[in-house]
Amino acid sequence: MLTRKQKHILIKFFSMFSVVRGYNILIIVLAQYLTSIFILAHNKSLRHVIFDINLFMLVLASVATIAGGYIINNFYDSEKDLINRPIKSKLDRLVNQNTKLSFYFVLNFIAVIFASYVSFRSVIFFSIYIFGIWFYSHKLKKLPFIGNLTSAILTITPFFAVFIYYKNFESVIFVHATFLFLVISMRELTKDLENIKGDLALDYHTIPVVYGEKVSKYMLTILSFLTLIPIMLLLIKFEIGQMYVFFYLSIFLLTVFLWLLWKSKTKTHYLILHNILKFIIVFGVFCILLIDINRILNRLI
Repeated sequence: MLTRKQKHILIKFFSMFSVVRGYNILIIVLAQYLTSIFILAHNKSLRHVIFDINLFMLVLASVATIAGGYIINNFYDSEKDLINRPIKSKLDRLVNQNTKLSFYFVLNFIAVIFASYVSFRSVIFFSIYIFGIWFYSHKLKKLPFIGNLTSAILTITPFFAVFIYYKNFESVIFVHATFLFLVISMRELTKDLENIKGDLALDYHTIPVVYGEKVSKYMLTILSFLTLIPIMLLLIKFEIGQMYVFFYLSIFLLTVFLWLLWKSKTKTHYLILHNILKFIIVFGVFCILLIDINRILNRLI
């Protein structure tokens, strides 16, 4: 049996894990490594990529920065989350704001230390990334269009870190990045629809608040069709191995998304739409393995 003190520590741990969204961070770490192995450094041995200390440090710097970003975002959104996510908000509030801010500064300092192991340019990169997250949380997220665009860019920034490190400028990488960027942009706009109640109450000038739900739905429809462009390019022009299964599934899910979108009216409906897009992103990470299964076996040697 756990003592009262141990239970208290465990509850605090789960609260902090919820604040930094540890489950999202684990997916990002996996995505960075799989992207490095199968796309960015596909010409290097599997052992070389996995045991590359510089890559490891860049991933750790990303983890610390993203965790810090979730903390500062949670700090600024605490009142809004009470309206939009009351249950999660109660769990998050088990750790007081001063403790969260202390963790925020410590994590950012650690991120810079990890980055400094790789190069001074990495320090500059992550310093700008840290500032960008803070400025987004403090100012930009309350603005229509700019907030959505900035959020999508900040979400894919950790991949730019490893992209710059490997200096691989193959066109297929940019097409993959475009697909990811468009789906993330859709997710951000869908989240705004989902959270419109809290945004209205606290004067967040998001696209649904300023222009209405109908305009937001038209924008999501346009983004859905734009997403088909990188999908078709990847299916027709580039060698993606068995990953074609994922992209055909994405087309089906985006069709379902659009059908449900125009029938959606409540927060629960928009939550379902949000989860469809989240599934596409997360499942896509695991499907990177399908680019070339045989390559895994060959590169183990």
